[in-house]
Amino acid sequence: MSVRVHVSRDAAALALGAEETAAALLRAAAAAGESIELVRTGSRGMVWLEPLVEVTVGNERIGYGPVQAHEVEALVREGLLKGGAHPKRLGVVDKLPYLASQQRLTFSRVGLIDPLDVDQYQQHEGYAGLTRALSLSGADIVKQVTDSGLRGRGGAAFPTGIKWKTVLDQQAEQKYIVCNADEGDSGTFSDRMLMEGDPFCLIEGMTIAGLAVGATQGYIYLRVEYPHAEIALRAAIATARQRGMLGRNVLGSGRSFELDVRMGAGAYICGEETSLLESLEGKRAEVRFRPPLPAIKGLFGRPTVINNVITFASLPIILARGAEFYRDYGMGRSRGTLPFQLAGNIRHGGLVERAFGLTLRELLYDYGGGSASGRPIRAVQVGGPLGAYVPESQFDTPLDYEAFTGIGALVGHGGIVAFDDTVDMARMARYAMEFCAAESCGKCTPCRIGSTRGVEVIDRIIAGQQREANLALLTDLCDTMQYGSLCGLGGMTPFPVVSAMKHFPEDFSRKG
Repeated sequence: MSVRVHVSRDAAALALGAEETAAALLRAAAAAGESIELVRTGSRGMVWLEPLVEVTVGNERIGYGPVQAHEVEALVREGLLKGGAHPKRLGVVDKLPYLASQQRLTFSRVGLIDPLDVDQYQQHEGYAGLTRALSLSGADIVKQVTDSGLRGRGGAAFPTGIKWKTVLDQQAEQKYIVCNADEGDSGTFSDRMLMEGDPFCLIEGMTIAGLAVGATQGYIYLRVEYPHAEIALRAAIATARQRGMLGRNVLGSGRSFELDVRMGAGAYICGEETSLLESLEGKRAEVRFRPPLPAIKGLFGRPTVINNVITFASLPIILARGAEFYRDYGMGRSRGTLPFQLAGNIRHGGLVERAFGLTLRELLYDYGGGSASGRPIRAVQVGGPLGAYVPESQFDTPLDYEAFTGIGALVGHGGIVAFDDTVDMARMARYAMEFCAAESCGKCTPCRIGSTRGVEVIDRIIAGQQREANLALLTDLCDTMQYGSLCGLGGMTPFPVVSAMKHFPEDFSRKG
């Protein structure tokens, strides 16, 4: 009887040698006369342990990691295929503290199943949500989403049910569902992990959205730098179509929904929803004036639902288990769970799915294990390159949309980038302005010109030229950008700059 062995084919695992490790396992097993079934999965999210090898022993999966290709032969010889003792042996993977204390709803299947095996997907509650949705009216589906408290996971945190209700109420021959999979924020990778590790979850979620608002066509606007996600999505879409889960007769219901993948234009601004729509229509990616909102006049001038990957991926479990089940997780107006991503100077980088309400300190130390350098963590940027820098004095703030707004920060997409006490926060502020200057679509003056002037002003501050006057000028410039920019790129670039000046003033007064 074959021994089942699991190795991730997630992009991060591949970058760390998972392909070579998998090939070495096949060779070593054959040389030892052992029969193995090698299953390629998504990642468990423990990136520091990749390549992670999981061996099924009885009803449990025993982990070994990180396992490089040159270590495989000796590991097999010493009993890896039987779950034998070894310094690389981690124990039962599901019982590792990093995983056992999580609340995996959206990521419940990622790392467990073959991402492209729809039968395995269904064995793990897949398509239960869509099956229930097919028994409901569009208005009833929207009510379930509204009652769950789900808010957009792309960063804006707008109530999903309200957006959908607006689209549902529009009278139009054609409506669209668009997934913003242009994940470009620094330190974020949950969208990529979900698409590579459980693509049917996204497909199911978007199909539910189509049924809810009366849309028959969906598009996944995918970041061009995600080739592995593209391969997984296209293969899963083809399978879903072949099995009657997409197309003119979804699961024999007589209702239609089609889905296609479109590759992004390679610019950060394409993650802004109206700029994304322009790009999806084949135009230059520039921000649109609002109103009208995309929910009223979106893709090709039609009513359009635009949500990000994790928003859509949250829908199958909401429909399968009910709004109340999902709403019971979280705190305040932040309901459900969010996959937080730990990156930067952190010992245990990876993905942690937890309900809203845990603190930044818990994430950084209980999960992240502190800094990789062993030095104190001085600052953390939460919410991507436009997120505020949070000092150690605010690490006990609960991860909740309103709580973070209260300290002048944002949860955003859940990306968390840590910096130890060697970081120069004046230079980090400069980087924020430089990033905006490079990524601006150029349509509005505060963003296009303000970011360039911002770099110049911070350079003068770092050089010690008229510091007080230039600090005052920088403050005024940030105010103009925040309130005068057309979209969030220019409007939020001041967040990291102002927070750096507020919490780390000493870095702006050092001698050049």
